[in-house]
Amino acid sequence: MITTIIATVIVLGVLIFVHELGHFWVAKRSKVGVVTFSLGFGPKLFGKQVGETHYQVSLIPLGGYVKMIGEEPGEKIPPELLAKSFSDQPVAKRLGIVFAGPFFNFLFALIAFALIFMVGMPTMLPEVGEVKPDYPAHQAGLRKGDRILEVNGTPVKRWENLAKIIHDSHGRPLSLKVEREKKTFQVSVTPQISTQKDIFGDEVRVGLIGISPSGSFFVERFDPFTATYRALLQCWRFTELTAISIVKIFEGKVSAKTIGGPILIAQLAGQQAKAGTLSLIFFMAVISINLVILNVLPIPILDGWYILIFLVEGITGKPVSLKLRERAQQVGIFIIILIMLLVFYNDLSRIVGAQ
Repeated sequence: MITTIIATVIVLGVLIFVHELGHFWVAKRSKVGVVTFSLGFGPKLFGKQVGETHYQVSLIPLGGYVKMIGEEPGEKIPPELLAKSFSDQPVAKRLGIVFAGPFFNFLFALIAFALIFMVGMPTMLPEVGEVKPDYPAHQAGLRKGDRILEVNGTPVKRWENLAKIIHDSHGRPLSLKVEREKKTFQVSVTPQISTQKDIFGDEVRVGLIGISPSGSFFVERFDPFTATYRALLQCWRFTELTAISIVKIFEGKVSAKTIGGPILIAQLAGQQAKAGTLSLIFFMAVISINLVILNVLPIPILDGWYILIFLVEGITGKPVSLKLRERAQQVGIFIIILIMLLVFYNDLSRIVGAQ
């Protein structure tokens, strides 16, 4: 329980801080006055005034905010502070300040993934565990403990590479170079086509030869440049996965019950913390990518909404009307409340179901 609490505080605290730091840093660089920097919402627990900014920690740890001078529509600003007003800045500056939050979350994920790749990722070897009867691998004579060195002359170092080649084979014969008891030999195997459902419930046709991994792994490390490149690829994969998941939920192909909230994050954070520091950092990077996608959705009161209206202003040369913004904000609050109720219901349902 203590591990779970500490891990949850670290995960939520760091990711919220990183997001708000993005808004804060770019606002300061743009000479915009920042009144409050808060981790959390609701009543203030404690804080300190430093210069013009009050830094505080608030009761509800489900987000945070950076309150800037002139941020609220129609806010009255003393003449001496007009130069520091957010609303009086050029569109490009306002866009930069708003976009900085999600961008800092993306940057955090990139750095976290790169660090993991440099320290060393446990990677499964292309070593055979179970061989299923009546499948092509069994018919070709593969056994438990065999290590696949090459496929069609191309070296394979990781199980994921081997699996992808087999799945994407479309039933074409594959020539495998196999190591068994320090001896190597070639076998030919033709994957059989199978129709399966992917993680989104869509039917896909994949090649199978009837083997599973042994579970043996090695620690794979990369130099900083390669690690950064692989981190970018990892960020893209999780960005794509998150975006597709959201689309599938709206299409009804993925159940809304899969959406999780702070309770699920706490449970997973505790599990990852027990698995080790790298596992917890990996988890934080994945959640950070999720925050990027969620924050750029054009839902009023989220960053994506402000990005949208500032883009409209930049294109048309006219700001979106104050009346429309106020009505949109009311709708946005209603949508956020509905989403929060849904995720809390899902989280509590999982707890009750587990019990």
